[in-house]
Amino acid sequence: MSDNNNKNVLAQNHQQATLDLSIELLERPSVTPDDDGCQDILSARLEQAGFDCEFMYFGDRDKTGEQAEVKNLWARRGAASPVICFAGHTDVVPTGDVNHWTYPPFTPTIADGYLWARGAADMKTGIAAFTIASERFVASHPEHKGSIAMLITSDEEGPSINGTVKVIETLEARDEKITYCLVGEPSSTNTLGDIIKNGRRGSLGAELTVTGKQGHVAYPHLASNPIHAAMAALSDLTAAEWDSGNDYFPATSLQISNINSGTGATNVIPETLEAVFNFRFSTETTEEELKEKTHAIFDKHFANSDASYDIHWKLSGNPFLTPEGKLVSACQNAIKSVTGTDTTLSTSGGTSDGRFIAPTGAQVVELGVRNATIHQVDEKVEVDDLGKLAQIYEGILENLLLD
Repeated sequence: MSDNNNKNVLAQNHQQATLDLSIELLERPSVTPDDDGCQDILSARLEQAGFDCEFMYFGDRDKTGEQAEVKNLWARRGAASPVICFAGHTDVVPTGDVNHWTYPPFTPTIADGYLWARGAADMKTGIAAFTIASERFVASHPEHKGSIAMLITSDEEGPSINGTVKVIETLEARDEKITYCLVGEPSSTNTLGDIIKNGRRGSLGAELTVTGKQGHVAYPHLASNPIHAAMAALSDLTAAEWDSGNDYFPATSLQISNINSGTGATNVIPETLEAVFNFRFSTETTEEELKEKTHAIFDKHFANSDASYDIHWKLSGNPFLTPEGKLVSACQNAIKSVTGTDTTLSTSGGTSDGRFIAPTGAQVVELGVRNATIHQVDEKVEVDDLGKLAQIYEGILENLLLD
């Protein structure tokens, strides 16, 4: 049998199982932070494959005092190192107007070569693929070295405060370390496996409040206009060069996403202006350096102003990078074996829960289906990619645990 025929047979062996589990998960309307039973489905399967499954609940309890709102699953097979962890989330973003969908968002539908449903790309098919891959690997190699783990949360699409970050804190407290982490987020762009995310930029958000003095527009000397006070400082802020990036990261960027002021009347100078801006920053700068430079710009412009400013900062995550090495090579080789694709490394895009795992010292990459329709109406994923993705994940396990 030729190599191509072998690949086709292997993909077909994984295809139906991955598709069936994907549909079972996609039928659950698990809008963040509701898991809606998805993790129960996964834990039942993983326990049959020899995983020890532990549910972790974090957050405010409901009015009845029952379980915490956010449900997380930590599953592990084995007690030794290295620990290869698949990470993902069962929560999905809201659907928007369901009347705008071609097919009902929680009725998984196969049409035109795609599987259509909310969460199809982001990221229930990824979870299904690494679950099937783990089952198949364990069945073939029951005495494998090291450990296989899964970290599944239902708090990734929301505030991300009672999910992966809390599970990692718990694991760290008991000195349970992840060696390699593969986040099943949709990383591919044009074809399956063409992109691996081997790092992410940091995200630092800011809420700016400028306070002046309300007054009549005809008597500006009796008022202090916060809009005028803010404009020059915001102009300098957007023109500033924060760093030049490096071989792995583009230069740090800043975007103002919202400005709000005014009383609703055309003849009133408002008292306050509020603005929201965000830095996506590289490893060439730090959170503190960004804050210091921002405050220096505002201090300069407000030194002789009657208006004042205040900034509330929120760090969503620091940048992280997994350089070329064992995990990256394991992924590249598995992708090449299954699809023939030479994968490209990238740190573009938004944040993921990998930002909570990388600081523990783990090598972290993101690898999943195409991301063309994530968070959109009519989210969908190529059906033929599902078995291939499971096969890639199984190949990664073989590359890391059988060498």
